[in-house]
Amino acid sequence: MKLFIDGKSADGVSGESFDIVNPATGKVIDSVPKACAADIKLAIDAAVTAQKKWAKTPISERAEALYKFVALVRRDAETLARTLSAENGKPITEARAEIGNVIVAFKAFAESAKHFYEKIIPAGTEAGQAANLQLVTREPLGVVVCVIPFNFPCDLFDQKVAPSLMMGNAVIVLPSSDNPLTLILLTQLLFEAGVPAGVAQILTAPGAAKEAALRDTRVSLITLTGSTEVGISTQKIAAANLTKTALELGGNDAFIVLEDGDVDLAVEEMIWGRMYNAGQVCCASKRFLIHNSLKDEFAQKSVARIKRERFGDPSAEDTTIGCLISEKAAVKVEEQVAGTLAQGGKLLLGGVRNGAFYAPTVIADVPKTADVARDLEIFGPVVPIIGFDTDEEAIEIANASIFGLSGGVFSRDYKRAWRVASQLEAGAAVINGASFFRSFEMPFGGWKQSGLGTEGVFSSFEEVTRVKTIVLKNIM
Repeated sequence: MKLFIDGKSADGVSGESFDIVNPATGKVIDSVPKACAADIKLAIDAAVTAQKKWAKTPISERAEALYKFVALVRRDAETLARTLSAENGKPITEARAEIGNVIVAFKAFAESAKHFYEKIIPAGTEAGQAANLQLVTREPLGVVVCVIPFNFPCDLFDQKVAPSLMMGNAVIVLPSSDNPLTLILLTQLLFEAGVPAGVAQILTAPGAAKEAALRDTRVSLITLTGSTEVGISTQKIAAANLTKTALELGGNDAFIVLEDGDVDLAVEEMIWGRMYNAGQVCCASKRFLIHNSLKDEFAQKSVARIKRERFGDPSAEDTTIGCLISEKAAVKVEEQVAGTLAQGGKLLLGGVRNGAFYAPTVIADVPKTADVARDLEIFGPVVPIIGFDTDEEAIEIANASIFGLSGGVFSRDYKRAWRVASQLEAGAAVINGASFFRSFEMPFGGWKQSGLGTEGVFSSFEEVTRVKTIVLKNIM
């Protein structure tokens, strides 16, 4: 596949390319151009020019282009899903769901943009302002660089590209080098739907090449989803130009089951909240804080329930847990599990790697002093179980992490659950559910080192616009 600059497919200035590999089979799927700093400059040149015209396009016309895009996604849904599953290693059923989310999200942002109204400060609201009318507007930022991770590329394409386009910005998409193919196809569909050349572009720029976009003074917003380490380095680069950033970063979400919690419900939510996408989810439940009176029951039922899942070939219709994004990623999980066992955990299930596949794993008796109980984020299908005796102890363990993305609390007493949830230092908390909960409407974002800003229909338009006040002096 090609990269897209100014609406044209290209091989890149360098002429170099790199392969995209199916992590489940090790086979090459396709090759893509290896974009360099010169390609980034060409893309930003085109974006700056195209954005000015796009900003003058009525919102209704921008919405029509996105509606056409949605129709094209419906048309090509199975091809998109098959491509996503092959390059990502997620089960085909999950890939289809993610492509379905493209339709939901783009429609939601297009419709909501029509109701993103400007505000008026009436004359006379403030003493001395009786003759003046103040119109508070939101205007596009300009060029938005969208840095998208491997784990949910289409979902994050939705969250970054749709609101940016609807608010009159131009977007430059920088996908993960592991799996850019589906996003290239989606960008092609944007052109087919009528989004003008230069308004949406995608470049496969591995490693340091991305920095050319982050450092360019003409970029108005960097919206990035990725690790906290990458987020901090991006923030440092952006600070040199005072470029606005929106960062959705790491998490080590606490899954808390109080002694009156429903264990069977918690086990089902564990499957949803930890095994989905083989555990490669920023807001997955990653620390399982189970009351000591229930932890053995939870552990035993978790092992039995996981064994009912189908672990294997992502392309098979009955597979529910696939492989990780790469063998390198699986090796890292393997090392993290070994470290957790060395710190006192007891292996009950799994702990086995085969290439990019890492078997679903349950670790009991993890001490609250272990790395995984605090700041070690394991990006894989691993369930570390940590015991506690009181609500206060559970809250203390949960809040001991540098991360604060989300969390979950299980209790039959909703007042008690609310009390615990309200004390979690996190951007969201789910009562009687896993932390893996992200609707397109909600403002999604973390506290502490889990990020800056939020995404979602509730808040994204404010992230991708800036405020201007126009004063009609003495109009009254």
